[in-house]
Amino acid sequence: MLIVLRIPAIILLLALSGCTHVAYYMQSVTGQIGVWQRERPIDGIIADPATPEALREKLAAVLRIREFASRELGLPDNTSYLRYADLGRPYVVWNVFATPEFSTQPVQWCFPVAGCVGYRGYFSKAQADEFAAQMNAAGHDVFVSGVPAYSTLGWFADPVLNTFIRYPDPGIARLIFHELAHQVVYVRDDSVFNESFAVTVEQESVGRWLARHGSSKDKEIYERMRRHRDGFVRLVAAYRVRLEALYASGLEVELMRERKNQLFAAMALDYQQLKTAWDGFKGYDPWFAQQPNNANLASVAIYTRKVPAFQALLAREGGDLPRFYDAVIALARIEKRERDELMLKLAPDADKPGSAK
Repeated sequence: MLIVLRIPAIILLLALSGCTHVAYYMQSVTGQIGVWQRERPIDGIIADPATPEALREKLAAVLRIREFASRELGLPDNTSYLRYADLGRPYVVWNVFATPEFSTQPVQWCFPVAGCVGYRGYFSKAQADEFAAQMNAAGHDVFVSGVPAYSTLGWFADPVLNTFIRYPDPGIARLIFHELAHQVVYVRDDSVFNESFAVTVEQESVGRWLARHGSSKDKEIYERMRRHRDGFVRLVAAYRVRLEALYASGLEVELMRERKNQLFAAMALDYQQLKTAWDGFKGYDPWFAQQPNNANLASVAIYTRKVPAFQALLAREGGDLPRFYDAVIALARIEKRERDELMLKLAPDADKPGSAK
């Protein structure tokens, strides 16, 4: 019955989209319905004697994290993350990023509700790969990335998924805080704004959750996660700067292509060196295994580029999260050019190519 009630809203969105990309939207509809069909209330799963103890403990931790998000962080108090679905696959969707051969700016795709974003998501890995191959054949750099969770922006209740339930508790908290942040503020046609805001909320929120409820092990795990992530982002940011300079140089195409390949080869070597300080951590090996290109760099920049500006805004509001949300909502209501100018004043280096936290 729950599925039936939800279907008309999605059909309406499909109708609004027109018929140009009906096949793409239909895979989105059927994929979302497939998630809903597998959902079960977390309370019921915890109470079920047949539930494995490890899953029961993780779901109980989710409920505590969810309560903290609403009570202590001012994040939406709704039915998101109160149900669980095992999809039987490692990711819920696969995002396809694409860029021109000599640019790190992602190709944009536009949708009825989300607006224009720098990626295109598929519930099927095969379909994502097929579309990536089409973009590659058209001369684009492409990157296919598995995604453990996404937000329906408050239109529907988002579930907990098997794709991230086995993360350490700090990783689960980070993801839930991030996705709930999208329900607070979402601006059409500005992926960098949206993701950078969610990353800022996530980082601040995990710090507060660890201070109140984290064990010494949780804190150690999160500090290690943060160190690895920061090192990776700095590496990608540094090479993005160098590649942007190359693409602006005006070199002849073949020479530019050769220099581009050299820079990406150098980045891979620097990554191997970086790992020597990581005690064997290999979490970014799959990213490098796809032979990184401009699209890989674009996928990282979307999430980090305006984080320093949001952090400065949070500090200006005295660390008060509700006041911070209100300030961000006010920014979201103004025209993009003016919004970008205001954020640039908050953190003058935030919009320079390669800027990252």
